[in-house]
Amino acid sequence: MEKTSSVRELCEMHTNLIDKDICILENLSNNLTLIANLNQANVFIDCPVREGKHAIVVAEQSAHSVKSVYNYSVVGKIAYEAFEPAVFYVLRTGKDMFVNRALTQEGVMVQQSVVPVRGECNRVIAVLIMEKAIQEEPETSNFFERQDEQNSLVPEFIEESIFLINNHNQIVYTNPAAINLVTDICLTECVLGTSIFDYFPSFADVLASTEEVLMKELHIGKKIFQVKKFHIRGKKSKEAFIIFRDMTELREKERELISKSVAIREIHHRVKNNLQTVASLLRLQMRMEVPEESKPHLLVSLNRVLSISSVYEIILASSHVDHVDLLELIKKIGDMIVYSENQESKNLSIEYIGELHSIDSDIAVSVALVANELIYNCVRHAFSGRTVGKITVSLQKDGSELEIQVLDNGIGYSPAAKPSLGLDIIRMTVENDLGGEFSVCRIMEGTLASIRFPYNR
Repeated sequence: MEKTSSVRELCEMHTNLIDKDICILENLSNNLTLIANLNQANVFIDCPVREGKHAIVVAEQSAHSVKSVYNYSVVGKIAYEAFEPAVFYVLRTGKDMFVNRALTQEGVMVQQSVVPVRGECNRVIAVLIMEKAIQEEPETSNFFERQDEQNSLVPEFIEESIFLINNHNQIVYTNPAAINLVTDICLTECVLGTSIFDYFPSFADVLASTEEVLMKELHIGKKIFQVKKFHIRGKKSKEAFIIFRDMTELREKERELISKSVAIREIHHRVKNNLQTVASLLRLQMRMEVPEESKPHLLVSLNRVLSISSVYEIILASSHVDHVDLLELIKKIGDMIVYSENQESKNLSIEYIGELHSIDSDIAVSVALVANELIYNCVRHAFSGRTVGKITVSLQKDGSELEIQVLDNGIGYSPAAKPSLGLDIIRMTVENDLGGEFSVCRIMEGTLASIRFPYNR
């Protein structure tokens, strides 16, 4: 007998669940027999797979007192949203869904109820599904004819092409979209009773598949279709529904977006390389015969260039071409500045507090420049005459605004201090580019600088 994979094995192989979440599902699976017997139903645990598009059955149990609606085990099988929308609705929303009609992995219509299973931090990690057989089984050979007049109109208006195929692979029903599809692709009239292979010879593999529920993409002519096939068992026959959905335009748009993303990433790459070239020239200039009093000014310019370059490094290292993680950006800039200062016999530390917030790349350059000036001012001026110091950078979202605070335990800011280029850069960038506010004040132990700017995301 084939060994059935355990809940842990399936979760570790196909999902991103952490160990604590898997333990919750293991405990729940140990009680499935009790739940199944209590409800006289089949019960299952489905988890979203890593890619997030589908779900996988990690545990199942049937009641002892009633006949199971399944002939075979479905543990390890993939559940598709197209056939079980209630499962994915609950996974996404965390809301219960009761007494819903669904199609099983074996093509049987059942009554289904779904509730969320929550793990760490109240996050939905899986769903618990209960399925009961619907007692009155329809005769599928006259499926559409037996619908009431209102419901029989539904297939006529949907965009997908629907074919009902009998066990001889002959077409016994088509909706208008299917008729148009045959006319468009095959340049001939769609006639009931004709074999589906007369119109779509490449469809043999789909119908030959032993899977009761199948979904795949096929190239037919110059078009791309998503094809869904599932069986409906009648009292005397087994018929197949085949649904075509034209994906050509969607796939073309996806290719266009990929091409644009590649072009944008190439632009980011070139900008980053150009900034690195400028930084290399500044370093070279500092090594040449430059007066000592000029080197700090070159270092300030070098840090500004590297801070802007950090934006593009983070973009290129991530999967997004238009978003930057703000905390990661600030950390990269702060570590670079503090490390450089510690090389000069100082012992400075920097701490970062806050949650991850994604910002658009078009404002990330302005934020990078401001963060560079704030942290560099602390490093250069807050610890004058000292060799030890601490800087704390906090990031928080307040409604529709983001706030960045830079706190040091240095000698304290003096309002009487002469204006500096760094403070002018911060103020102008925050007010003009970010549409925000900048403040700096002396506190009991050191200085607190803060910028706030609107960002509703």
